[in-house]
Amino acid sequence: MATIEARGLRKTFAKTVALDGVDLTVEEGRILGIVGPNGAGKSTALHAAVGLIPFEGELKVLGRDPWMERDLIVRDVAFIADVAILPRWIRVSQALDYVAGVHPRFDRGKAEGFLSKTGIERSKRVRELSKGMVTQLHLALVMAVDAKLLILDEPTLGLDILFRKRFYDSLLNDYFDRGRTIVVTTHQIDEIQDVLTDFVFLNRGRIVLESSMEAFESRYL
Repeated sequence: MATIEARGLRKTFAKTVALDGVDLTVEEGRILGIVGPNGAGKSTALHAAVGLIPFEGELKVLGRDPWMERDLIVRDVAFIADVAILPRWIRVSQALDYVAGVHPRFDRGKAEGFLSKTGIERSKRVRELSKGMVTQLHLALVMAVDAKLLILDEPTLGLDILFRKRFYDSLLNDYFDRGRTIVVTTHQIDEIQDVLTDFVFLNRGRIVLESSMEAFESRYL
């Protein structure tokens, strides 16, 4: 069973067509990069996959309809949006307490292990952290969840190049295994081309290029 299966996926906002008949299959154990210009439909596709918006056409995530069965989907899917969603007033220790209390598959020890590699103090509030630290905290919380699918929407947007490299190194070495699937949107394709197994190029809501990295690199310079 494919991790994500989309057929004729379509989404409109008023008169704007965000997704225009997308067909896509993402197999288990792959790392898919979705690239394209602003307004191409990248974030809309991810929001549909995690059940945040309704859609037309067929979409199955881990064999389920994400809009109709979102309560079941979120048990096995972790998501980092392109904007920070952690409350600015919350302390790091409280964020750990909260996720441990609401998610049955959260490993607090693993999250603490990730945070020990950073300079983040447990007593600090989110508003006192730099943008890079907020991303590190978010990633530590997400990577400590035993999820089958990790979805990242521009996770390193606005961060310096050194942190972006550390982010993807951590993702690949500390989180990924062949039983998990990762989908990431980015403008920085050159930074993660060695991480990806597959990529899709979206433009105006349509897939204009789809390939494995192996096939792409054998065909193009």
